[in-house]
Parts: sequence; structure tokens; C-alpha cells
Amino acid sequence: MTPIHLSASDLALAALLVVLNAIASVLMKLGFHRQMLWAAARMVVQLLLVGWVLRFVFQAASPAATLAIVALMILAAAREVAVRPGRRLVRGGSYAIGAGVVGVSSVATVVLALMTAIRPQPWFDPRYAIPLMGIVLGSVLNSASLGLDSFFEGVSGGRAAIEAQLALGSGFGAAIAPLTRASIRRGMIPIINQMSAAGLITLPGIMTGQLLAGMDPVEAVKYQILLLFLLTGAGGLAAAGAVLLAARAVTDERQRLRLDRLQAKES
Repeated sequence: MTPIHLSASDLALAALLVVLNAIASVLMKLGFHRQMLWAAARMVVQLLLVGWVLRFVFQAASPAATLAIVALMILAAAREVAVRPGRRLVRGGSYAIGAGVVGVSSVATVVLALMTAIRPQPWFDPRYAIPLMGIVLGSVLNSASLGLDSFFEGVSGGRAAIEAQLALGSGFGAAIAPLTRASIRRGMIPIINQMSAAGLITLPGIMTGQLLAGMDPVEAVKYQILLLFLLTGAGGLAAAGAVLLAARAVTDERQRLRLDRLQAKES
């Protein structure tokens, strides 16, 4: 089975669905038509730019070029982890946490996959390393940002209860343990839901793309199972790492709750 090549007219026909939604928004006075059209235009431009860049990188097959693209992706994901929560640490603390957990969890997971299950030649082949990093970063970003948002909101709203525990002699770790566990669980919810729905309810995007490209369904399923396991591992590392580092950031050597190190997100 040969891959199906899409023409500009094919994409334009599909774009009519977006236009129809925008028209419906105008007629029903929903007010999201401008945002939808802008998002669609931005998506097209961004993806075309990425496609042209990746075409160059794939042809070059250079370790330096691959590393540069991966580094940019990690930095962009780290920034998103820092800015998405409703509260953040002062003096760039959230950016440091984002960079640390995103870098460690994504690189560790991708390198493990490239060196064991996938084993391309060379192992840093950009056709494998860059798409795999992109998939993993999506899961890491969601898990870390959700975990941080839950923790920062919980520690701010539950200040009285936490300080009461500290006044009664509990250590800071014990006082915030329920909040820490709840925040990590929240960070893991998206990937758990994705695994639960895969196959029975939805066909994940990667598997769908492989099927459209002509891959045998069973082989496509194997790759999708591998990817979901990788995403779960990376998401768990990111959520736990982000929440635990955030917990350390809002206390000091005297085991006090330091909410002065948090600031509300600028609107």
C-alpha cells in the first residue's frame, strides 16, 4: 500500500469545516469565530514551518542539528510548564523546575526507547528522535503543569490547615503529604484516561497515522502500546518531580510554609 499524498485542494476542502464552524459562531453569536480562525491560521503556518525545518534536518542527519531541535523543544515545553499554572514561584523558580523535570524525564525516556526498543541506526537518527521527543514532551508538559497548578492552588487555599499541622509538631513533608499525593494524581489523570480509552473508544493519532501510511495494523498497535508506556513513564516522572520540587521551594530550613515565594499569574 502506497502512502496517500494530500494536495492543497484536499486541505482546503477540510478547512471548510473550520469555516463552517466560524460561520455558525457568528450566526449563533457564540463569539469564538475570530479565535478559531486565528488558531487555524496559526496552526497551518507553524506546522508548515516545522515541516520545512524537519525536512532539512532529516536530510542533514547531523547530530548537532538534531540536538539543537530537541533542545529548543525542551525549552519551549519547560516554559509552558512554568507559565500554565495559575500561580508561580518568584525569581524564576517555576522556570527552573520546568526545565529540570522536562529535561530529565523526556531525555531519559526517549534515550531509553532509542537504545532499547526502537534501535535506529544511528541511534540519534532525527527521523526517530525528534518525533519521539515531540510525543513525549506533550505528555510531560501536561503532567507537570497540571501537577504544579494543583499543588500551588492547594497550598495557597489550604494554608491554615497546613500551618495548624506544623504548629502541632508535624514535619513539613507530613503536613503537605495529602496535597502532594493529590497533585501527582491529578498530573497523571490525562495519560491514564488516554490508556483507558485507547483501542476501545479511540484510535490514537500515531496509530491512525501509521494505518493511513500503510503499516500493518498489528505492527501499528505494537508501536502505540510502546508509546503509551513511554508516555506513562515520562508523565509520572514529570508530575512527581515537579510537585516534589515545588514542595521544597515553598518551605525553608525551619520547616515553615513560605507562600511569599508564590505570586499569582499575571493576567
